[in-house]
Amino acid sequence: MTPALAREILQRSGEHLLLVLVSVALALLIALPLGLAVQGRPRLQRLLLAGANTVQTIPSLALFGLLLTVPLLGGIGPTPALVALILYALLPLLRGLITGLQQVPAGLLEAGRALGLSAAQVLLRVQLPLALPSLMAGLRVATVISVGTATIAAAIGAGGLGVFIFRGIASVNNTLLLAGALPSAAIALAADAGLGALENRLQHLQHLQHLQHLQHRQRQRRPRWRWAVAIGFAGALLLALALHGPALQPADTVVIGAKGFSEQQLLGELLAQEIETGTPLKVKREFSLGSTFLLHEAVRRGRIDGYVEYSGTAWSAILKQPESRRPADRRALWQRSRQLMAERFGLRMFPSLGFENSFAMLIRRADGERLGLRTLSQAVPAARRWHAAFGYEFLNRPDGWPGLARRYGFELASPPSAMDLGLTYRALAEGRVDLIAGDSTNGLIPALNLQILEDDRHYFPPYDAVPVFNAASLRRHPELVAVIENLAGRLSAPTMQRLNAAVDLEHRSPEQVIRQWRREALPKAAAP
Repeated sequence: MTPALAREILQRSGEHLLLVLVSVALALLIALPLGLAVQGRPRLQRLLLAGANTVQTIPSLALFGLLLTVPLLGGIGPTPALVALILYALLPLLRGLITGLQQVPAGLLEAGRALGLSAAQVLLRVQLPLALPSLMAGLRVATVISVGTATIAAAIGAGGLGVFIFRGIASVNNTLLLAGALPSAAIALAADAGLGALENRLQHLQHLQHLQHLQHRQRQRRPRWRWAVAIGFAGALLLALALHGPALQPADTVVIGAKGFSEQQLLGELLAQEIETGTPLKVKREFSLGSTFLLHEAVRRGRIDGYVEYSGTAWSAILKQPESRRPADRRALWQRSRQLMAERFGLRMFPSLGFENSFAMLIRRADGERLGLRTLSQAVPAARRWHAAFGYEFLNRPDGWPGLARRYGFELASPPSAMDLGLTYRALAEGRVDLIAGDSTNGLIPALNLQILEDDRHYFPPYDAVPVFNAASLRRHPELVAVIENLAGRLSAPTMQRLNAAVDLEHRSPEQVIRQWRREALPKAAAP
C-alpha cells in the first residue's frame, strides 16, 4: 500500500464515519418523538411502521437516484445521501422504541402514577429505562445498516469508502475493493461493539430502584436529559450543515470531478496536478461520481468546477441533439457543442486534449479471425447467436445500443445484460458474453486479445476528450484558463491507452501514473 493510498483511506474513512454518525443521530432525533407520539395508538403505530418498512423495500441505489431529483436537496453530494441514510435507519429505531415501550408492565406505570409522578416523569423514569434494551438493539441495527448503505453514497458524490469500491469494480482492482470493504467492515464491527458496551453501561446506571428513590431524584436528573438532547441536536445540525453544499468550500480551492472508470480518473488527476502546479489554487478531487449525467449536473450547479467530457457524449447525451443535426466535421461538432453548452448551461468547453475515446464494439480476436469479421456490418449475421453485456449508460443513451441496433439491424440471441463497464471486458475474455461496448483507448483491449469492430456506417459521433468547466468558476479563477488551454493536443490515443493500462493492468494509482507522465512529457510544467 502506497502512502498516498493510506492517506486517502484515512480521509475516506473519516467521510464515511461522519455520514453514519450524522445520519443515525438525526434519525434518532426523528424516531424518538414519532415513536412517543404513537404510543398507545395501535393504528398509528401500524401506519408508521408500514411507512418505514416500505422505505426499506426500495433498493438503496434507486433511493439515492430518486433523491437526486429533489430540488431542495441540491443534487449530488452529502445532502441526498444523508436523507437516504436517515430513511433507512428509521425502521429499526422505531421498531425498537415501540416494541420496548409495549413491553413495559402496566403495573409499573400504575405504581408510578400512584406515587404522584406526572406522565412525563413516568416516561423518563420508568418507560424509557425499561425500553432501553430494545431501543439500543434497534440503534445497533440502524448503525450497521448505515455503515453498509453509506458505501453506495459514493455513487452520488457523497464520498466515503464506497469510492474505493466503485473504483475497484471499474478497474477490476482487488486492492481498491479491499481498501473500501475492510475499513467499512471494521467501522461496522467497532460501532456495534461500542454501542453494545454503551448499552450495558446505561442499563447499569439506569437500573430501576425503588419508585420513591426515582421520585426523589427527578429534579436532579431532568436538566441532564434536556441538556443532552439539546447538545445532541445542535451537534448533529452543525455536522449536517458542514456536510451540505459548496458554500463552505475555501475560496482558494477548486473541485475537479471524474466519472467512475480509470481513464476519467487519470484525466481528472491530470487537470488537478496541472492546476496545483500552474496556480496557487488547491484542488479537491471528486472522482468516481458515476455517470455522465451526475457529472453534468454537478458542474452545472457549481458543485464541481470542471471535468473532462467527450464531445460526442456532450452532443448526444447532454445536449440531446438528433443525429440529423450532427455536423459531419469533428471540429464543427465541437464548435456547435461549445456554443450550446454555454448558452444552455453556462459551461465552457475547451479544445480537445488530443485524442478520441469512442465507443468500441468488441469481440474476442479469436472469434473475429475465425469468422472473418472486421466491421459491424459483417458481424450482424453472427450476432444472432451471441450474448452481449453493456454498461448501464450504453443501454439507455441516445447514442447507445438501441440506436446502434436499429442502424445495423442487430438481433441478439437474448436481450443484452446490464453490467458494470469495468467487468464487461473480463466477461468477454472469459467467454461469458460475446459482444461488449468498451472504450477505444482502454488498455485491456490488447492485453485481453480483444478486437474492435469497425463502425463502417459511422453511427458513433466523434468523442474527443474535452475539458468542461463552469463559466462562473472561471470568472472567479481566471488563472485556470491558461492552464487548461495549455493541455490542448498533449495526449494521443496510444498514449492514453498506455496510461490506462498502467492503472488497469499494473494496478498503479492514477496519481502516480500522471505524475510520471508529466515528468516525461511536460518537463517544464511537471512538479518536482
